[in-house]
Amino acid sequence: MSQGLVDLADAFGVATHYWDWQGQHQQVSEATLTAVLAALGVDTTDPEAALIHHRLQRWRRMLPPVKVVRQGQQATVDVHVPHGSPVEIWLDLEDGAQRRDLAQQTNDTPAQDVDGHLVGEATFAVPSDLPLGYHVLRARSGEHDAAMAWVVTPAWLGLPADMSPAHGWGLATQLYSVRSRDSWGVGDLGDLTDLAVWSAVEHQAAYVLVNPMHAVQPVPPMEPSPYLPTTRRFANPLYLRVEAMEEYAGLSGRDRTRVANLRRKVKAALDGVDRIDRQTAWGAKRIALRLIAAVPRRAGREFAYQAFCDQGGVMLQRYATWCALAEEHGADWWAWPPELQDPTSPAVAEYADRHPDVVDFHRWMAWQLDEQLAMTHDSARRAGMSLGIMHDLAVGVNRRGAETWSMPEVFAQGISVGAPPDAYTQLGQDWGQPPWRPDALEALEYQPFRSLVATVLKHAGGVRVDHVLGLFRLWWIPDGAAATEGTFVRYDHDAMVGILALEAHRAGAVVVGEDVGTVEPWVRDYLRERGILGTSILFFERDYAGDGSALPPERWREWALASVTTHDLPPTLGYLAGDHVRLRDRLGMLTRPLAEELAIDSASREDWLNLLLERGLTAPDASAEEVLIGLHRLLAQSPARLQCVALVDAVGDRRTQNQPGTVDEYPNWRVPLTDSDGRLLTLEDVFESPRVREVLAAIGH
Repeated sequence: MSQGLVDLADAFGVATHYWDWQGQHQQVSEATLTAVLAALGVDTTDPEAALIHHRLQRWRRMLPPVKVVRQGQQATVDVHVPHGSPVEIWLDLEDGAQRRDLAQQTNDTPAQDVDGHLVGEATFAVPSDLPLGYHVLRARSGEHDAAMAWVVTPAWLGLPADMSPAHGWGLATQLYSVRSRDSWGVGDLGDLTDLAVWSAVEHQAAYVLVNPMHAVQPVPPMEPSPYLPTTRRFANPLYLRVEAMEEYAGLSGRDRTRVANLRRKVKAALDGVDRIDRQTAWGAKRIALRLIAAVPRRAGREFAYQAFCDQGGVMLQRYATWCALAEEHGADWWAWPPELQDPTSPAVAEYADRHPDVVDFHRWMAWQLDEQLAMTHDSARRAGMSLGIMHDLAVGVNRRGAETWSMPEVFAQGISVGAPPDAYTQLGQDWGQPPWRPDALEALEYQPFRSLVATVLKHAGGVRVDHVLGLFRLWWIPDGAAATEGTFVRYDHDAMVGILALEAHRAGAVVVGEDVGTVEPWVRDYLRERGILGTSILFFERDYAGDGSALPPERWREWALASVTTHDLPPTLGYLAGDHVRLRDRLGMLTRPLAEELAIDSASREDWLNLLLERGLTAPDASAEEVLIGLHRLLAQSPARLQCVALVDAVGDRRTQNQPGTVDEYPNWRVPLTDSDGRLLTLEDVFESPRVREVLAAIGH
């Protein structure tokens, strides 16, 4: 591999080598580097010339597109103008109340020949006492002017100021799996409201952590994975509680009977079925929603809807238009007629004009979701939760969905995001999602990320960021390559984490980063430094600096959300039985013999069993259920600011919701809630369960 290609890759944040999960040094292939750089718009035919072109780019601009700093940080900005020309530079604050002029500093950098013109560089100091927010830095030199975003973010986020006490516990649930007597075969926002209020009133929970609520395609087959949405900017209408809508009361007697019959048929078809059937539920619910959407709205409601549409702007219009087009042409926009593949094309505008009712229906559902999400969070807070609903932000989207159609310039083409091999998924993972281009995010002043985070936090007391490492680097896999044949691409983590913290500060919310797995230690240190909570999973907490044994809970991180298990692992009863090892063996996902894996897994569990015995939390002959309760008592001894109980553990479920590295080989995201005997449970069963009360009591609340 030429040194020129190595230098070019480094300039664009593309790793040329890395250390794998077994401590082995791995060299990235030239084919992978070439493909990844091509996805970033880089021609590698002449690496040296491409590198020179890249380094001159900053000299071609008067100002960079954006700078993200911490509050109190002393920073500077470089301005590029024709050599010898004077320049005026100032800052307009976000609130518009004040202009701040900047002082020039010494800069002895020689002028550069850029495309035949001599360009000089001047440096200015930016005040360190700026308020938090999105400010605009402006420059003027003769007839030329420019502007850039100057973003001031919290140096430290931490917990919301009104959170009392400073430690709290909550439930984690996959909402679709939690069905009640009133839901339509899939858990919905009415169920989430009831779960939150019950856990707050009866058990003093501080929050409920719910799976990503992002929208999926509105046509069959409906994507089951909440982590593979069509867009993360809008929610999934499958979660709407039909009967909770204000306009439901305005249905005619005939239409109300029709809605009741639709729900009755869904329950008859799905009650007692050991799979979550989204398609059947959505097919009936969509008909009911169309009936309700046709009910005339009173004046105040109409004004509220128009305000929502105005606030949603272009992105809401594009999302609704994509949904309408998907219903006619299918959910894969790559297969649409060419003139419809560009959201800005006249053909798309003409289509929306010809189908206003269909487009408006999807806008209306987005509004209804916004209202019910607000109602759920408000109900949780009024019931006494200090945080309320904590939402989950997926790492990416469907490569052929609404988000990539709406803003294709932000996504890398010909690339999928995944993960390199690790101890749990030894063949690596390809998630089939396109990554954001770091250069495109910067050019757009991080607006796509800003608006995404603000949307997720609009009705939330917290957000869990799935695979938070993605704010630092992502594993890019060229199309057609194996998951092992990727490489890491760096992102500006100061900018990404800073904006995340700023939006959370404005929402009064906490941020939890899912930092489990192959994460460099400095990343966890950095998140702690910025007041972002990490994630501690009991079975992964080990003394890696020593002999690798179970780490006593008092030595766990304070600034973390701690739990016994998570949705990518089996519930604790399944984990204790080694179900996850046998499942991966059946699916052909092991690189070592089953007996060896089972022995390693058993030894790993033995550490925890011994620790429970040493602390008197279980007896030597304890049953699996007694061990589960003991593990939650152990969890309660950790200093973690947030502690979490998986609802599947509370009810004694054994089956995992998701087996990483699979799609249809296992019924991922389609497993309903059951007890330890495999009996299907309703939400009402949860409320009445003595076993649930015992598990929740074990964590000390």
